[in-house]
Amino acid sequence: MVEIILNYISIFLALMLVLPLHEFAHAFTAVKCGDMTPKAFGRYTINPFAHFNIFGLLSFILVGFGWAKPVPINPSNFKHYKRGCFLTAIAGVVTNYILAFLAYPLFVVASLYVPPFGYFTFVLVRALRYVVILSLSFIVFNLLPIYPLDGFRAIDAFSKKRSKFYWFLRTKGVYILLGLFGLSFLADITGLWFLDVFGIFMDLAVKFIGYPIIAFWGLIF
Repeated sequence: MVEIILNYISIFLALMLVLPLHEFAHAFTAVKCGDMTPKAFGRYTINPFAHFNIFGLLSFILVGFGWAKPVPINPSNFKHYKRGCFLTAIAGVVTNYILAFLAYPLFVVASLYVPPFGYFTFVLVRALRYVVILSLSFIVFNLLPIYPLDGFRAIDAFSKKRSKFYWFLRTKGVYILLGLFGLSFLADITGLWFLDVFGIFMDLAVKFIGYPIIAFWGLIF
């Protein structure tokens, strides 16, 4: 029971770093591109409580999926519209990758060299591990080309054609995501692992984009 509670604490501490930095990256980039909207709404900050949605945070901790408050942005204020839209869209995932790259060696060092100071060491190692895992998971999830995710916004920045498929992804994107999450939930309660299409994809994609980080630091440790 204690270990379960400590694990939840570790996830919460990791989210206190991963999620605010992701959202702040959007706000920071938007401001640098000429849009002051994030500042006007108090989102130009790394204060995690400015970005958290309480229900999304609880969902993250309890079931491994959640959401933050989206950063308000007005693209019409960008000095260069397409460039501003694209850079703002990818800012969060780029920041997450940098964070995972920096957190991984800290996780390795903490695992190998920090003395076992009871619960402190347990939470420290777990939290650093979750920083890496959640950062990489954020990247994969947010790069899906489905509205309203960052992947869709990045493509949309340079997309001139508005095909039926485009409008399908834009108007039905939320339902696609809900359907994928529903299959994952069904897989959990039935034990039919092959139904978890989303989970299987996330696992493979996270390992794929995480491999360069592990390989690089593996040359040192």
